[in-house]
Amino acid sequence: MITINKKNNEITLKAISKDSKVDPLVILEPGVATLISSEKTIYLCIEVTDCCEDLKSTIENYIIATKYNLNIDVDSFVALFKDKNAAFQAVVETVMFAAHKQIEMKVKETTEKQFDLGFDAKYQDLLKNSEIKLEFVNFARDLQDLPPNVGTSVEIANRIETKAKTVADVKISILNKKQIQDLDMGLFLAVNAGSNVEPRLVVLEYTGDPKAKKTALVGKGITFDTGGYNLKPSNFLENMKFDMSGAAIVSATVMALAKAKAKCNVVGIGLLTDNRIGGTATLTESIVKSMNGQTVEITNTDAEGRLVLADGITYAVHNQKAERVITVATLTGAIDIALGKWFTGTFSSSDEFYSEFVTAALKAQEPIWRQPLIEGHLKAMKCSKIADLVNSEPGRQAGSSTAAAFLDSFAEKKQYIHLDIASTADQSKRGRAPMTRTMFELLK
Repeated sequence: MITINKKNNEITLKAISKDSKVDPLVILEPGVATLISSEKTIYLCIEVTDCCEDLKSTIENYIIATKYNLNIDVDSFVALFKDKNAAFQAVVETVMFAAHKQIEMKVKETTEKQFDLGFDAKYQDLLKNSEIKLEFVNFARDLQDLPPNVGTSVEIANRIETKAKTVADVKISILNKKQIQDLDMGLFLAVNAGSNVEPRLVVLEYTGDPKAKKTALVGKGITFDTGGYNLKPSNFLENMKFDMSGAAIVSATVMALAKAKAKCNVVGIGLLTDNRIGGTATLTESIVKSMNGQTVEITNTDAEGRLVLADGITYAVHNQKAERVITVATLTGAIDIALGKWFTGTFSSSDEFYSEFVTAALKAQEPIWRQPLIEGHLKAMKCSKIADLVNSEPGRQAGSSTAAAFLDSFAEKKQYIHLDIASTADQSKRGRAPMTRTMFELLK
């Protein structure tokens, strides 16, 4: 639990740098905390740099590890940095993130720790902004953490609907399998074909400014990915419950924007299903017709995310009349090799849209890295003898870029950004809901 300026705990956490003048018993090494019992104060040594990532990492690690209920002297952290507002944002959002009571299903659950944030009143507006963002970041994380036998397409859709009903001005529509069939979403249905759980298309709409460009956020929602008939080996099945992260993130973002009463025009589209094997599952080398009419040869049933997203993009452009589209997905293993846990891979066919997005990512303090997206990548996806496209380019070259090019071909020349969060969606078996904050800052 987090309180504000109550000072209701016995011990206070203060930040220092290696150059601070403090009690000689305090260890002045970055990342090290020292309790001075006579002062009822813990001094946490911070590495002072222009980048907030070290600050956030140090705070997160400490908040997770500490056994104490603490008053946190936010002003002591802020005082160490030139950009006071950025430092304040980094501190409070990281505490809210790390202190969140995550889902447990144990007989004896972990006791929730208490933290009180103490700071100057001039930061009150910044706090409100951060509180809204982190409420919905943490909501998305809770959806990510659901085990796959609980977090089915139906259950996740229901939980999003329940949360949406608490937020004013959000319109939510949940489409069932029959309605998805009526839309001719062939690619989405091909992924769901082997499942005994119906798919769900979750649509959240918020119009804070009807004159603003309509932006669609389209999220991959594969609640568990076996790989289909291109079956994953057992070690690659680990963490596949997080394959629905994109749908959770886009849904949370729309609700956060609505709660903040942002002046934007946005729709979130989450495509929820699992990807299984079975007697009715889609076979490799099947040819499937997409919602926009293009045919796709399924060269790899484990490249299913781009299939559901392709129909989601078409729904955004045709049915929601979106002028800009962002897709969010745990899409490729190749991005993990390229960027690791440090950056979300970002692809765009529009320099103008990407420039706006970079500004938002910097403000949100979420690292991104632009990856190439060229005509040659799409040509590689046109190698089928029968269909317009394949869903997986043969070979191992530029797998993240060819996947993004496949998706861009469904955007029908609209401004488009793709976010590959395969290496940033989760860590240590817990969801992190990346890019929620960036998309919020982009559209608020």
